[in-house]
Amino acid sequence: MAGPLSGIRVIDASLVVSGPLAAMMLADQGADVIRVESLSPGDTLRGKNFERGGMTSFYLNCNRGKRGIALDLREREGLEVARELVKGADVFIQNWRPGTAERLELDEARMRELNPELIYCSISGYGPSGPYAQRRSYDPIIQGITGHTAI
Repeated sequence: MAGPLSGIRVIDASLVVSGPLAAMMLADQGADVIRVESLSPGDTLRGKNFERGGMTSFYLNCNRGKRGIALDLREREGLEVARELVKGADVFIQNWRPGTAERLELDEARMRELNPELIYCSISGYGPSGPYAQRRSYDPIIQGITGHTAI
């Protein structure tokens, strides 16, 4: 799709909503977005509770306009494919809990060694440190903690 981001390549290794939705908006603007998804268990939004006809509407909406590849990032072969993708990318998006990118060797420092011009986007609900840093964050949880609801 032609658009203002035509010619920009994004590697989307994020899960659930925050990262996939951000990458979807980039795809809507014409970026070439490649969705990197784990082989097992895959994205939570693919869950059987929400499935109809083999797919879920939430997953499809957050990932429209993207190409996809399934990789096991815990295995060398999967990591090598991810690194090759990053070499030709403009943007890398992940929303893993703090420490996961380093453990997978897909942290900002290593990715910039492969591609110094890379925009590295790390999304976190609670930030990289602090008492909640290792917790997953979802909209209802944030609303409960803060006492604010989305309208």
